[in-house]
Amino acid sequence: MIHYSFMVIEALNTLGDETEVRELLAFVKKCGYEGIELNLDLPPALPLDQLERWVGEAGLVIPSFLTGGAYSRGLCLSSPDAAVRQRTAEHLIRCLAVAERFGSILVVGLLQGFRKDEPDPAKANERIAGCLRQVMDRAEAQGTDIVIEPVNHLQVGFNNSVGEVRALVERVGSTNLRPMVDTVHMNIEERSLIQPILDCGPQLRHVHLCESNGSFLGSGHLDFGSVLRALGQIHYEGFASVKVYRNAEIRDAARLSMEYLRQQA
Repeated sequence: MIHYSFMVIEALNTLGDETEVRELLAFVKKCGYEGIELNLDLPPALPLDQLERWVGEAGLVIPSFLTGGAYSRGLCLSSPDAAVRQRTAEHLIRCLAVAERFGSILVVGLLQGFRKDEPDPAKANERIAGCLRQVMDRAEAQGTDIVIEPVNHLQVGFNNSVGEVRALVERVGSTNLRPMVDTVHMNIEERSLIQPILDCGPQLRHVHLCESNGSFLGSGHLDFGSVLRALGQIHYEGFASVKVYRNAEIRDAARLSMEYLRQQA
């Protein structure tokens, strides 16, 4: 059975005062979600004790943390500067400590960098893999998974397709490094929304459900019914995070997307 989470893209401390944030978390739970996916930066936007308490009181979990925000602070896995790469690996290792506390996975996408960081994809992938091997030593020791998100070529410079991500995962060679899929990126990079899921099979560790127009599910042209059936074919039982980043207020996005998902069941 698929478990649904809702991605809260903004930092929780920017969404209002304590009462408003806790009411939002309760609303997400009432809609039928089991978890929330959050951006993780260090230091965290909210004290971890407070975050843990608020999420727990709402009856939610945090299945996954996004890590891409650190790119804007100069961190990059493909940088030609070895010192930058080392700081990026060390940042991800610190993120692992937070992930371990919440029983979460880490999502790595934007931190891979762009072609402006490294024009040569072979060199970039060598550096990305080298950094990840260092990070995965810690991930394996604590039993935390990291997933590589295949992000479209307009937003990330490398490993844009699911096949490329699977090749990177194999190259790194860690059982705690796994592929994930995101429907809006597959809509750009792939010929099928279904075959990449089947190709991942039991290795698939995380899913982002995002509409073609970035708004609430059902407002664009993607066939999520087929996506969900493909996930059923591989017996996927992890979390699928609903991602809405435009043209919808957060409560409408959560409510309307879940109503749409229930219609697909």
